[in-house]
Amino acid sequence: MTTEIPPVPEPATILELSSQLCFATYATAHAFNRVYKPLLDPLGLTYPQYLVLLVLWQGDNITVKEIGQHLHLDSGTLTPLLKRLESAGIVRRTRDSHDERQVRVSLTKQGNDLKAPALKVWNEVVCATGLETEKFRYLMDQLNTLRESLNAYPEQRK
Repeated sequence: MTTEIPPVPEPATILELSSQLCFATYATAHAFNRVYKPLLDPLGLTYPQYLVLLVLWQGDNITVKEIGQHLHLDSGTLTPLLKRLESAGIVRRTRDSHDERQVRVSLTKQGNDLKAPALKVWNEVVCATGLETEKFRYLMDQLNTLRESLNAYPEQRK
């Protein structure tokens, strides 16, 4: 499948908000948050906490650094989030027995028990997109490619 490059907007419209891909993704992220919030509130989770749980359900007992790599977040952003999850009894943080500098995060029973209701959240969000399966997968692929390109761009400029 070939991807068509969209036509370059007229110079007069380049700086219009409607011509900005960054704004389209920004506004879409906010729309996602509005969909997720009422679905996650009954679980006692914020969207960033939900993302951490998604990582832990994929592989439990991992380091803060590994969680950060999955979510593209630094430990300064993750630490307060993990502290709140720990206070809520959802995760447990422990020092790595082989390297005291590393903090490992693991799910508690309460954290594991949130997995089943989270499946319903995923289903609701997929329905909210209004996308058919093929279009959903295609959009995911395109967004992942876009993120990789943007992350690589500063290196390409050197």
